[in-house]
Amino acid sequence: MKISVFGLGYVGAVSAGCLARDGHRVIGVDPVPAKVALINDGRTPIIEKDLDVVIERTVREGRLTATGRAEEAIGDSELSLVCVGTPSRGNGGLDLSYVRRVCEEIGVALREKTERHTVVVRSTMLPGSMRDTVIPTLEEHSGKRAGADFGVCINPEFLREGSAVFDFYHPPKTVIGEIDRASGETVAALYSGIEAPLIRTDVETAEMVKYTDNAWHALKVGFANEIGNICKELGIDGHKVMQIFCRDTKLNLSPYYLKPGFAFGGSCLPKDVRALCYKAKSLDLDLPILNAILPSNERQIERGLRMIMEKGSKRVGVLGFSFKAGTDDLRESPVVEVIERLIGKGYELRLYDRNVRLAGLVGANRDYILNRIPHLSRLMVGSVDEVVDFADTVVIGNGEPEFRAVPSRMRDGQALIDFVRIVEGATRGGYDGICW
Repeated sequence: MKISVFGLGYVGAVSAGCLARDGHRVIGVDPVPAKVALINDGRTPIIEKDLDVVIERTVREGRLTATGRAEEAIGDSELSLVCVGTPSRGNGGLDLSYVRRVCEEIGVALREKTERHTVVVRSTMLPGSMRDTVIPTLEEHSGKRAGADFGVCINPEFLREGSAVFDFYHPPKTVIGEIDRASGETVAALYSGIEAPLIRTDVETAEMVKYTDNAWHALKVGFANEIGNICKELGIDGHKVMQIFCRDTKLNLSPYYLKPGFAFGGSCLPKDVRALCYKAKSLDLDLPILNAILPSNERQIERGLRMIMEKGSKRVGVLGFSFKAGTDDLRESPVVEVIERLIGKGYELRLYDRNVRLAGLVGANRDYILNRIPHLSRLMVGSVDEVVDFADTVVIGNGEPEFRAVPSRMRDGQALIDFVRIVEGATRGGYDGICW
């Protein structure tokens, strides 16, 4: 394939060199003459392991060249990768000026081109950037329509500085956000020889994936550092602790818990986070990540409460109020907290949870209901139907399987608020998911 790569920094230079190494004919484009000269002389414009060898060889074999002229590159390629920087503005916002400028140049060049061309953005951009900036700019300056007259995709990169060449050939995943099928097929062909999960999705999801990855990586670094700081003050080897922590790939390093939904609760997580933060405070440690966990959880409870109140009805039914499905544990259940606040605001409620039946409860849970929340027992009913028949707003509080049929049993005019995504893709009128 004939490919042009706009921007010869870390992402662009690595992408250009590796694609040329794979047998494609690549033209690098950069406004900095020194970078263009280095490439054409067979030298790398950046310091990156193995890239010097890749560029020297591909230039010598005639598969990689560079230019400062966009129209030349577009005229001699069928696909363009946009790899320019997206730095921060002074206020923390994203600066898309380089992306916009390159899209203007590409658009002007496309105006005179008769063959179909595909524009692929590898630059990291916030959701909405493709729809609001890239596509309108390309269309304005080309006089053509995206998806019809030319293709557009976003293909976020997952390259680490220092191992970028290795990462190009061994990515954790390949993500293609496409506005039309043909464009996605063209981009997917670039990675046909790479063994990695290939995910084709909409452009907004692809844009957000990159930010989710980076925020998670940053959070992991900060989390490990805060645990390490506590360990140091207690005379514990923090590396040993985290090595053992990372051995757990069932819960710790896994998709478990990483699903948007309602707040956490139960007898373990709240009290243990609270105790750890108290211990850190007693050691005069300032740990903003750990200290933010419980306040963040409280914000999700407030979000759920606000969603219910915004529906405008005082008749509310709650299905499932133990802290998670398959248990009768009500201790620090976030759904119970929502119920308490609704009662305090004068709402009429009916509650159902097959696992929370007063007659069958013993020990701590029975004591908790009778002595801490006795008023809830008077609101409990014996079936899902009693809740659905009573309420104008129905809340699904946990993921009990029997609640999956609830959306189909709702009547017109009823609101359904889902804290757990009980049904994938529920789109009936009145349905509202807390994080989707």
